[in-house]
This record gives sequence, C-alpha cells and structure tokens, in this order.
Amino acid sequence: MPRKVILAGGTGTMGVILQQHFVERGDEVIVLTRGRHGTLPSVRQVNWDGRTEGPWTKELDGADVVINLAGRSVDCRYTAKNKALILNSRVLATRALGNALSKCAKPPALWINMSSATVYRHAEDRAMDEQTGESGNDFSPQVVLAWEKEFFAHQRAGVRQVAVRSAMVFSPRGGAFPRFAQLTRVGLGGHHGSGKQFVSWVHETDVAQFFQWLIDTPKAKGIINLAAPNPLPETELMTALRKRIKPLFHINTPTWLLPMGAIMLRTETELVLKSRRVIPNRALQLGFTFRHPTIHTALDELCNAPTHQP
Repeated sequence: MPRKVILAGGTGTMGVILQQHFVERGDEVIVLTRGRHGTLPSVRQVNWDGRTEGPWTKELDGADVVINLAGRSVDCRYTAKNKALILNSRVLATRALGNALSKCAKPPALWINMSSATVYRHAEDRAMDEQTGESGNDFSPQVVLAWEKEFFAHQRAGVRQVAVRSAMVFSPRGGAFPRFAQLTRVGLGGHHGSGKQFVSWVHETDVAQFFQWLIDTPKAKGIINLAAPNPLPETELMTALRKRIKPLFHINTPTWLLPMGAIMLRTETELVLKSRRVIPNRALQLGFTFRHPTIHTALDELCNAPTHQP
C-alpha cells in the first residue's frame, strides 16, 4: 500500500537516494526544503525554514513516515560560526518537527531522525556498537549527543522513534565517494596520515533498503547504527580503490601536511583522520541483511556507476 513519506531537509545525497526509492515504490513523497532544488520531478516540495512552525506542519498530519535529514554539512572549517550552524541546524529542525508532531490529530506512526556514527570515539583498538560503544568528547560527538537528546525529548504515544547513526554514504550522487575517487584519479589516492584509521561506510543501495526495513520492522526503535558490518583501515580502502581506478601513480599524504590541505579545501582533518570503527549490531540482530557487507562488491558497482543528480 502506498504511503505518505515526509523527508525533512531531503535534498542532499541521502535525501535523493530516499526520494528515488520511495517514488519507485509508488509512495507519495514530500520534501521539506528551504530551496527549490534537489528533488525528483514527481516529488512535491514544501517550504520550511527548519526552525519554526508554519504551513508545512499540516503535511505531517496523516502522514505515515517522517524522516528528518536536516543539518548543515560538516564538510567545512570548524569556525565558531560554522560550529553553531552545525549544531543549531540539527537541534532546531528536530525541535520544530517534534513540536509540530505533538499537535497532529493523526501523527505519523514512525519518526526517523538522522544521527551520525561519528558519535563514537576514535577507535583503532576495537569496534563500536550501540551497546558497548564509547562516545567521544570532542565537538562532533557532542553535537550528535545533543541532537539525539532533542529527538528523544519529543516522545508521543503511538509514534515509533528511530535515531539512525549513519556512517559515510558511498554513492556516485555526492558525498565522500566522488571525492575519494577524484583524489585517486589525480594521483592522491594513497593513505592519509598513518592509514591505520578505520573507515566506516555504507553503500547507497543498503541505505535505501535500510530505511524501508525500518518502516517494515516494528521492533526497530531507539538508536540503530547504519554502517556496513566490515569497516576497514583507510590504507586498505585506498588500495582497493586504486585497483579499480588504476591511476598512473599515487602518493601518501603525511599527517603534517593534512592541515594545509584542509585549509585549501575548506574542510577539517578530522574527516579523514578520525578512526570510525562502527558495526551495526542491532540491525543485524533484528534481521537486516546488507547487500554490500564488504567494500569489494561496493566498489565494483560504484566505480562503474554514472554520476547523476536530479
């Protein structure tokens, strides 16, 4: 049966993946957005500011699923201004949705809120899961914890809530994978720093199937990791990528050089140096099956896929 699915902030890479999935299923898809871009032709756009209630709130009444993807990109310099934008864009959007849902006569049965696997500490020593993972103390983990605290503060009877701690989404549509691939093509596809830091990732096909599985699995609630079950050291990821792209040469980037590169690219070294060794224990225990559990089949598909945007 077709559902009414609301994607709040659904114009980024993950939003487009989910738009396509739900449209192909025949669902009615509404994207809450501040701009008029980044959606498929059959998707209806509704304006919101991600902070305050407005006419958009009526879309929630009678909807089946709300998925909140709103949040400023973390691929930027961590200035005081950008840190405030990163935090507030997540917390305030979640608060606005929670306040709106509390007033619905017929609220959605499921509210999924994005979170991030970067909540766990730098971990080369062991894997981090929902039960035994240890939170980090620096800026990014604290943002995630504040985000989740806001989300779970808005509980309502009959509304199932899931916070998805997602790893990097590997997709030709955007995000981390096209950058990894481009660096490899131009000879910068060696490891960064020691290369021992773990990379947690998830293929776009598994992203779409995971969200559908959440909808179809009533026992799925609370905090759930979304990451392929086999994270790997960055040196192994880059080796696997080079085997498929076949650059003429490659160089490694030492740790001391990364801050200069980060300034030029207007990003932070944390995005490549932090070891994210995350495993999806709860999803596996509840029966979710990954189509791409290891990097090898994922890269085989991704390296042959066209880059496309809506």
